[in-house]
Amino acid sequence: MTQAAGSMATEEAKLNGDIPAVELIGVTKRFGDTVAVDDMYLTVGENTFFALLGPSGCGKTTTLRMTGGFEDPTAGIIRLHGEEVTNLKPYRRLVNTVFQSYALFPHLTVGRNVAFGLQQRDVDRAEIKRRVAEMLELVQLGGFADRKPHQLSGGQRQRVALARALINHPRVLLLDEPLGALDLKLRKEMQIELKRIQSEVGITFIHVTHDQEEAMTMADTIAVMNMGRIERLGAPTDIYDDPRSSFVANFLGASNLMEVGVVDASSGRLALGDGTQLHTSGPGLAPGEATAKIGVRPEKIRLARVGTAGLPENAIEADITDAAFIGVSTQYLLRSTVGTVLNVVVQNIEADRFAPGDRVVAAWSPQHTFVVRGEIGAGEGV
Repeated sequence: MTQAAGSMATEEAKLNGDIPAVELIGVTKRFGDTVAVDDMYLTVGENTFFALLGPSGCGKTTTLRMTGGFEDPTAGIIRLHGEEVTNLKPYRRLVNTVFQSYALFPHLTVGRNVAFGLQQRDVDRAEIKRRVAEMLELVQLGGFADRKPHQLSGGQRQRVALARALINHPRVLLLDEPLGALDLKLRKEMQIELKRIQSEVGITFIHVTHDQEEAMTMADTIAVMNMGRIERLGAPTDIYDDPRSSFVANFLGASNLMEVGVVDASSGRLALGDGTQLHTSGPGLAPGEATAKIGVRPEKIRLARVGTAGLPENAIEADITDAAFIGVSTQYLLRSTVGTVLNVVVQNIEADRFAPGDRVVAAWSPQHTFVVRGEIGAGEGV
């Protein structure tokens, strides 16, 4: 999309009364010779939970900081609710930011921490008291107003930071890895709480994270970033089922990726090196393409004994090389007859169990086969 096209889209949105909460139009950020964000075009809708997901150094935090006014873009335009804010200071934008460090004032009570922004604006004392009580109830900390931050747990301190950010009624809330300092149990609890709070307050949340599960749990839309660009944008289920690139396939969950020959692109017929026939029912194959890269998620694969009837259409014979019991499921590593290594996760409600050395059939439906671009292995180990 060009800058002119972006402007036309914004004007059309204004006419239709459908103005995005955030627009980045051709935004680039350079630090010396390093391009942190590269010609980004992004639209975030009103009242949505949006996640910027990617590994360290991909540009997600820089994108957030430019949206909030903490960094100036090298090029491009930033709009909030249709109004250009590219050169505005943070305090002049109707946004607030919650950081991983919470940034609470240790010498102030919870109530005074939450009230700080209102006090700076000389809001009436009775109005401050009412709104502080309202915000503490929203984050389920009613009755905690007189405590000091050191008397709270990590999760409670994070809720105070949220209440303080929301009390000024921002139109967009920016969250920079806000759950990174919490332990696993608290992180999962706060994921649910953040989604609940976003639904109740009805504003746009933009959440930066490197945690794939966190993004999929909370976000309506995810932008997967890689090397300063958005590599995949969409609903969590769409991205997971159809990642489209090797990087996204490996970064958002685990994938089994393999090179295949294309027998017939129009019907989705494929073949492994030994002639084993596979199929895909999804898009991605180009007419005349001789080879392709395909993938399937570990939990989509069914394991069965050789000779079992009624298996899905895609089937590969393989030997189990490792089996790891992990509670609700067992993770198997397999090596196929053509040397392909497969990772398979089977829920432990299955009657049949397998052990290293067993010869099995790994089978899955064509609808669970996706086509990817980019080098196989891209994104692995991130």
